[in-house]
Amino acid sequence: MTTTPLAPRLTAATEWRALGTTVRLVVTDPALLDPCDLLLARHLAEVDAACSRFREDSELTSLDGTFGRPVRVSPLLAEALAVALKAARDTDGAVDPTVGTAMRALGYDRDFTLVREDDRPILLTLRRTPGWRTIHLDGDTVTVPEGVRLDLGATAKAWAADKAANTLARAAGCGVLVSLGGDTAVAGEPPTGGWQIRVQDITGPVDETPAPGSYDTVGLTSGGLATSGTTARRWRRGSQDLHHIVNPRTGLPVRSPWRTVTVAAATCAEANAASTAALVKGEGAERWLAQRGLAARLVRHDGEVIATQGWPNRLGARDCADLRLRRGARPATNCEVAA
Repeated sequence: MTTTPLAPRLTAATEWRALGTTVRLVVTDPALLDPCDLLLARHLAEVDAACSRFREDSELTSLDGTFGRPVRVSPLLAEALAVALKAARDTDGAVDPTVGTAMRALGYDRDFTLVREDDRPILLTLRRTPGWRTIHLDGDTVTVPEGVRLDLGATAKAWAADKAANTLARAAGCGVLVSLGGDTAVAGEPPTGGWQIRVQDITGPVDETPAPGSYDTVGLTSGGLATSGTTARRWRRGSQDLHHIVNPRTGLPVRSPWRTVTVAAATCAEANAASTAALVKGEGAERWLAQRGLAARLVRHDGEVIATQGWPNRLGARDCADLRLRRGARPATNCEVAA
């Protein structure tokens, strides 16, 4: 699955890899692309050093050996942890940062390109995760119980996209779009008609249009858009087919009726937490999203698409809708559809 930002006219874009995923930066002033790109690379390097669970020298990994003692962390990691704990609270624990041990048990203990190369069999064990309430964060001091490993995979990229988009927009004074593996945040003055973003269920190149009816295109003017799914990051260990969305109640890959869920929200972090939680909640997730006033597109494994109120009804391949998301506000319930 993918959430693909399409570069409109009078913009400039670049694409590269960081944090184990594809980074896409688009700005409305082409002359500012290179300096924005340098700032973005620096920001993502700092996020990686603070939040990666695949680096033995990261701040997050260093918390594994604190044995329940209060530890002072950097403001960056403290902010990332606060976002993760808020996501857990807002989703009733469906998104939980204490799934680190479960992820390691599933074999997802290194960069994903390496995970797929390891086909050694594993024994799946039903085990509830420790739970986000066991983590105590007081300002820049965190306490992690002994034996608990943290994983910020469900929130860190989206939060990093939000932070980067807002920082770059303030510094450059132009419209900015930052997409990290499809977690997309926008800030500053958008292009005319909004940032055109294609939402589809199969990952593909930006310049390759998928089959009609298999995608939607939306115009995002602020906030964020995120897609979560069980079809892209999959691997096999022995006879087990696995994926990276873990149910905190079981410690195992979630069995969901949805193959992808896309959510638009006031921030990308909120959108990604909601889309991941929808996969975990399973049947009825569309009602949970609607109750929260979130515009969402849910796709079942047979291809059936269910949209909450506020998600645009696509009338044609070139149609788009302006979600007009404003920070701190709920998505519009009546979307304008433009040909």
